[in-house]
Amino acid sequence: MSHPQDPYGPPPQGAYPRQPQQSQHPQYPQQPQGGGMPPYAGWGSRAGAYLLDSLIVGLVPMILIGIGYAQVIGALIDAAGNCPIGDTVCAQNAAEIPGSAWPLIIVGVLLSLAGQLWLIHREGRTGQTPGKKALRISLLREADGQPLGFGMAFVRKLAHILDGAACYIGYLWPLWDGKKQTFADKVVNSVVVKQRQ
Repeated sequence: MSHPQDPYGPPPQGAYPRQPQQSQHPQYPQQPQGGGMPPYAGWGSRAGAYLLDSLIVGLVPMILIGIGYAQVIGALIDAAGNCPIGDTVCAQNAAEIPGSAWPLIIVGVLLSLAGQLWLIHREGRTGQTPGKKALRISLLREADGQPLGFGMAFVRKLAHILDGAACYIGYLWPLWDGKKQTFADKVVNSVVVKQRQ
């Protein structure tokens, strides 16, 4: 039965167009390259971020390892002066390597590993290492634009072995690749993009 103010009765089911539902995830602005991702980061930005990260986490370990190896080599050179020319066994046996050499090398290696794990953690959780943050680029999943997570960031780090194979061509691949991906990026479906404003 219709109401007096509605002479035509209620509208039939589905008469009004449905309103589009809002997405639960923020969308990236559309870019010419498609996919809704921010523009891909250039090779120079990626290389610069890598160099900055290497300095941040690698400088102290490199110094410690260098001092340790310098002590070992110095001891071998000193011992070689007391042995017949070419007798390396004599030099190795006569060398008195300082007790601090091996601990310095071991601490340097452990600090280097800890630094790499910290970088992987930062990259996986936020998409940025200190170097990437300084150069305003981020590592994201290509599928949804979110950070990779520690596990996939770790797999990506291991996959860099592929980038180093065949004369490091994988590290240069972003120079001509449409998505500016290394081989490691292709393995885990990640992209490095410019940071959104």
